[in-house]
Amino acid sequence: MALAPARCGAVSGLREEQRGASRWLILDRPAARNALSADLMSALRRALAAADAEARVRAICITGSGEQAFCSGMDLALAGAAQGSGVGPEQGARDYASLLVEIARIGKPVVAAVNGAAMGGGMGLLAACDLAVAAEDARFGTPEVEVGLFPYMALAPLSRCVGRRAALELALTGRRIDAAEARAIGLLNRVVPRAELQGAAGELLDQLAQKSPTALRLGRRAFYATQDLPYEAQLEALCAQFSLTAASADAAEGIAAFLEKRKPDFKGS
Repeated sequence: MALAPARCGAVSGLREEQRGASRWLILDRPAARNALSADLMSALRRALAAADAEARVRAICITGSGEQAFCSGMDLALAGAAQGSGVGPEQGARDYASLLVEIARIGKPVVAAVNGAAMGGGMGLLAACDLAVAAEDARFGTPEVEVGLFPYMALAPLSRCVGRRAALELALTGRRIDAAEARAIGLLNRVVPRAELQGAAGELLDQLAQKSPTALRLGRRAFYATQDLPYEAQLEALCAQFSLTAASADAAEGIAAFLEKRKPDFKGS
């Protein structure tokens, strides 16, 4: 599979690769277990927005470099240095929250390829993705309580992903879990041997890339926009979104292809 030249260098800690119709965003701070710095969060937000705007990108993958960590959360070493300089941790928290919001707002599906430990803020990043594939030896947890903190922002996507009981147990106890348990509670879609992770994530991304970009964009945004509405209000809003999708050129092409027994040629309109 051809790769485009990497973009975003060592300063930001993010690498980008175009693999077919998918944009891979690779957290590239292996010495810091791919922890989230201000530069990395800013680069990731820009990269998400750029991928969302490019027609050739049909799906997005977030993963980490190396085999030790997907993302170990916020970089506490940098946070401590910032606090010592008189800058409080609030900005880092807001930057992280903005990153989670950005993931929810874009119009293309986001898959996490979990190559190692996902801890703290890394759990929130993972839970914010639409789908997730993990190596079977990956580990997961929100250990903030062990250092006198709490995974406040990560709980927003995490509780929506795995439910109240499972999210609170992880947050209140700091307990680590393995990939099998993470899948059992709904954090992961698939667990595969480490050697198969890239291929499994690529297959899932290729499946998404074959779908209507219009349907995925409108459907994904509707999901996140209506998930907390009361039941009747949610159905009313989703009816309106259905009408928009049904009127699209992609829907007309999909129906025509079904009737003509051929593969649809979706244009994203």
